[in-house]
Amino acid sequence: MTATPVKPKILVVEDQPAVSETMIYLLKRVGCEAVGAKTGTEGMRLAQAGEFDLITLDIDLPDISGLEVCRRLKRDPRLCHTPVIFVSGRLCEGNRQHCFELGAADYIVKPFDAFVFVSRIFSHLKTAT
Repeated sequence: MTATPVKPKILVVEDQPAVSETMIYLLKRVGCEAVGAKTGTEGMRLAQAGEFDLITLDIDLPDISGLEVCRRLKRDPRLCHTPVIFVSGRLCEGNRQHCFELGAADYIVKPFDAFVFVSRIFSHLKTAT
């Protein structure tokens, strides 16, 4: 009898429904369990309540900035090792650098290519284990 492989569990924090639905759809198509949050507050609550293998995070959220969410995640001893990948429409190099300084594992610019998005997610899942 073979063990059932564990699906990677990913939290998608994104306030734009079309983008969130696309990301969740892509992740589920490649065998991940994906959960969505529309606000930074909801994302923090879900991150603290569940054990996620990776978190994707938009910068521009309606309540708390994704930058502040990342800062809080990286300060939490239970969550600080969870890879955070920013997925943002902001193209400024300063934003990208700031995200990495906060501890982000990667930065993907919207609109993104589906293959690149999934490949980069899996790349970080492999290095996180």
